[in-house]
Amino acid sequence: MGSPDFSLFQTSPNKRSLLHKAPSLIAEGFLFVGGASMALSLVWALLSFINPSSSFDTIITWNTTRQGLDLGYDPSEPTFYDDPNLSYSVGDATQKWDEKRREWLRVHPSFGGVDRILVVTGSQPSVCKNPVGDHLQLRLFKNKVDYCRIHGCDVFYNNVLLDPKGTGFWAKYPILKAAMVAHPEAEWIWWVDSDAIFTDMEFKLPLEKYKDHNLVVHGWWHMVKKQSWTSVNAGVLLIRNCQWSLDFIDEWASMGPQGPAQEKWGETQKSLLKDKLYPGSDDQSALIYLLLKQKQKWGDKVYLEGEYNFQSYWLGVVDGLDDITKGYMEVDRQVSKLRRRHAEKVSEFYGAMREQYMKEKGIWKENVRRPFMTHFTGCEPCSGEYNPDYTWEACWNGMQKALNFADNQVLRTYGFVHPDLLNSSLVSPLPFDFPA
Repeated sequence: MGSPDFSLFQTSPNKRSLLHKAPSLIAEGFLFVGGASMALSLVWALLSFINPSSSFDTIITWNTTRQGLDLGYDPSEPTFYDDPNLSYSVGDATQKWDEKRREWLRVHPSFGGVDRILVVTGSQPSVCKNPVGDHLQLRLFKNKVDYCRIHGCDVFYNNVLLDPKGTGFWAKYPILKAAMVAHPEAEWIWWVDSDAIFTDMEFKLPLEKYKDHNLVVHGWWHMVKKQSWTSVNAGVLLIRNCQWSLDFIDEWASMGPQGPAQEKWGETQKSLLKDKLYPGSDDQSALIYLLLKQKQKWGDKVYLEGEYNFQSYWLGVVDGLDDITKGYMEVDRQVSKLRRRHAEKVSEFYGAMREQYMKEKGIWKENVRRPFMTHFTGCEPCSGEYNPDYTWEACWNGMQKALNFADNQVLRTYGFVHPDLLNSSLVSPLPFDFPA
């Protein structure tokens, strides 16, 4: 059933001779060539003095920059990559990582000065059992690519097991470590489960808020203290690329199949968390254990984000998406600047403007603002399995609505929109100055 407001989407250019100057021109030409040659020789000598081992091919390079990054430059000066003992694997301790990253950034100066984010996500290596599973996985990945393009994040999609023992929710930790080593330019690695959808494409992470922390997950400290399994959710996490994080990942993953005592850890977690549903050791329970039992060692660097929807449980979100859309359209009717057509590359500017306006009006609150991310926990789009508390139809419709809700924010910049959140195929052109 379409939203009523979407009915608005439908639509109803004295010259002087040079001959006597020839000898003079020839002489001047020789002077120019000679001067240029001397200048080039001086430049070459200076460059050779600065870097005697350089060749002309490595000094003069094509400008292959992207957003100010020099992607065509990698000096011959040794870095940690030249160490034969470098390991990308969890369990193989990496030492002095902060120093190694700083040294790499020193010899690659175009990558410094910005807190770069690498979004990491993935899926299983085999074909989905669910007939629509691969289609859903594609759309779920498109959603993440859209968000990354708008906000200038890099993205890595992995669909292989980097550690054969690390299956299920434990599969992400080998990926996280490998991503840190492969991307020393990234200050943050942002893991996003495949079934989590960005549903506010304008929202930008408040990184300044986390400047004193190394791990950000959705959760509440008061719930952790109550030893509740639902006090955090490890399906979406932001982790700093630093030595602390590598050490924490090794400690975290040691409670899973990569460690020597997974069965024992499962029993320990179950006795600690009375509402834990799974008998075996899982990464969410392992995180809560570390926060409770090793808080002095790790806790000060962990930020539990509960002030905005870092991720939201889908059942409490999808039925309200139409009303949220109406609320945003009402704001746009009131503020002409928000209705202005603009290039996708400047979307962050308009997103910040809208956020500030809604805060000033006191309407930037839950169930009115878009949830930043909607997580379809309990719906497994690839296998087709689902929590028995609801139906597959509810999962399917919920994912369609959330994906189209997010896609509308992208398509609006391209002049189109889905008039019905349950119809992924139908789009309509937007009239000028919509939705005035």
